Amino acid sequence: MAPRDCPLAPGSQDGTPPPDPEGALRGAAAAPHSPLAAPASPINHFSCSFSDFPLVPGVPPPPIPTFPDDPAPASVAPCPLFFRVDPFTDYGSALTISLPSSLEPHQPFQVIIRYTTIDAPAIWWLDPELTYGNAKPFVFTQGHSVCNRSFFPCFDTPAVKCTYSAIVKAPAGMQVLMSATQSTYEEEEGTYQFYMEYPIPAYLVALVAGDLVPADIGPRSKVWAEPCLLSTAISKLSGRVERWLSAAESLYGPYIWGRYDIVFLPPSFPIVAMENPCLTFIISSILESDEFLIIDVIHEVAHSWFGNAVTNATWEEMWLSEGLATYAQRRITTETYGAAFTCLETAFRLDALHRQMKLLGEDNPVSKLQVKLEPGVNPSNLMNLFTYEKGYCFVYYLSQLCGDPARFDAFLRAYIEKYKFTSVVAQDLLDSFLAFFPELKEQSIESRTGLEFERWLNATGPPLIEPDLSQGSSLTCPVETLFSLWTTEPLDAVAAAGSVDIAEWRTFQTVLFLDRLLDGSPLPEEVISKLSECYSAQLDGMNAEIRIRWLQIIVRNDYHPDLHKVRRFLENQMSRMYTIPLYEDLCTGTLKSFALDIFYQTQNQLHPNLRKTIQQILTQGLNPLLAMDAAAVMADPLAAVVEDKPPEAAHSAISLRDVNVSA
Repeated sequence: MAPRDCPLAPGSQDGTPPPDPEGALRGAAAAPHSPLAAPASPINHFSCSFSDFPLVPGVPPPPIPTFPDDPAPASVAPCPLFFRVDPFTDYGSALTISLPSSLEPHQPFQVIIRYTTIDAPAIWWLDPELTYGNAKPFVFTQGHSVCNRSFFPCFDTPAVKCTYSAIVKAPAGMQVLMSATQSTYEEEEGTYQFYMEYPIPAYLVALVAGDLVPADIGPRSKVWAEPCLLSTAISKLSGRVERWLSAAESLYGPYIWGRYDIVFLPPSFPIVAMENPCLTFIISSILESDEFLIIDVIHEVAHSWFGNAVTNATWEEMWLSEGLATYAQRRITTETYGAAFTCLETAFRLDALHRQMKLLGEDNPVSKLQVKLEPGVNPSNLMNLFTYEKGYCFVYYLSQLCGDPARFDAFLRAYIEKYKFTSVVAQDLLDSFLAFFPELKEQSIESRTGLEFERWLNATGPPLIEPDLSQGSSLTCPVETLFSLWTTEPLDAVAAAGSVDIAEWRTFQTVLFLDRLLDGSPLPEEVISKLSECYSAQLDGMNAEIRIRWLQIIVRNDYHPDLHKVRRFLENQMSRMYTIPLYEDLCTGTLKSFALDIFYQTQNQLHPNLRKTIQQILTQGLNPLLAMDAAAVMADPLAAVVEDKPPEAAHSAISLRDVNVSA
């Protein structure tokens, strides 16, 4: 969404004060660019005030919240400071503030910045029609990686952590939540107050407001959802979250954030889930896919230790958050659901990794774990499956060097205890690993030929070693057998159809099978016809993660008898993860006019950012008349205000249609 003018940042792209080089404000309050900058950060506490009412001339703005431990005497009057706004990149500007010369070294001080931000990449405003209940408007923020600089002025780098407090004013009947450890509500004033008592990086400050109601699902967990979704959310998660938290604590030590609540957001939420401390954001669309819901929530639980407590100091090493969280997620699922299930999910994700590798090429620099962030490159563009799965494989390799996963768990507990509430670089992790296992250091394990730590971090291409998934063979072998039966010539459709009842399969088995069919598409005409005959009606009754893959197979094979199912699916979807892959497939093949017709009918139910992304897909490669027609249809007043978009909306070189993953 296009930002509007900000008094502090005239002419800036998003009205916020970005980093130097990747997020730190410049000037006397500059944050040191250090792997462990947080403890010595010049910011001890960040305090802000938000209102969803526009500022009116002559009406005072909301009050500035007070600091929990106010370092400035009340008798000291504030003085104006000189500042300037300097160009940085197309995703922000740098705010430089000059401090008084009378300020003594190491003397605590406060800087008060009054600013306005309305429409910005971090802030998503939804009309009631874009919610499930269609009753009230909704707003949420999404700060990762560098969007929160458009929400509030900040040191927008993971190297800097601070506590924060906030006052939020909202209309009656609107529930406001933030990623904070403490909150209060003043009904007469209509204001909420929040306080996060532990230091966090700027990207983890999150806010949501809407028609949300709570329910307890455990001794330290609530679920928040629109009223029409609450019973479903309760039935899916009641008792489960506490089980996952307890399993994580047994592996990695105490859960330090107090509460672990979950809020389900409308389908416009641009990603699947976000690990905001104390309050995980998750897209409501995932509720119908039990196994994906389990994995996604457990992954966010794991971030409570890896990413939130200990954070990557630079965006160039996001694997320190995502790779470790993925490893921890799989340790938790092994403890709670068994090794076979974990191996099945891992096989599904590694398939997706190799699919992405095939697209990008093995020499692509984004496949490195230590990606070089060139000046001006938005860190959000570095998010890819290598961050998760190649990072996971390296962590798995380290665990295997110990000879026992339990010994590695003990190391990770010590790592968390040593570095919690700070930010680290890879060398911190690896040095700690070798110090914890001196026998491995004596063996120079970090320099083992072909598996050097340096090679893991800086070599392009696939992981140097992948995990042994043989414990999942009882679940993966039937998938491989069925895929072989359907793709071996000559086709024996009777034998293939009668070999297994996929209704008895786990979701991850079915999506793994369908993904492999997708990889092999277009399929011979006889094969796609018989597949439809055997499975189409059955798949119609399964969850959206399964249905979208079958519909992609229909589209990639131009199988017209089932195209009506594609239309019906898109007419009932408002989620990016269930619309973009199909539109990309439709427009890559021969069905662009079919896609355009569906879009004509459904565009008003889509968020403006999603609408613009689909517009870009539809107009690429269309003949001039169709392109003009599409542009005319989409140039409605609501779409016209969307001049910019957050990184999620970019139609990047890596199309979702070729990745086939939801998170």
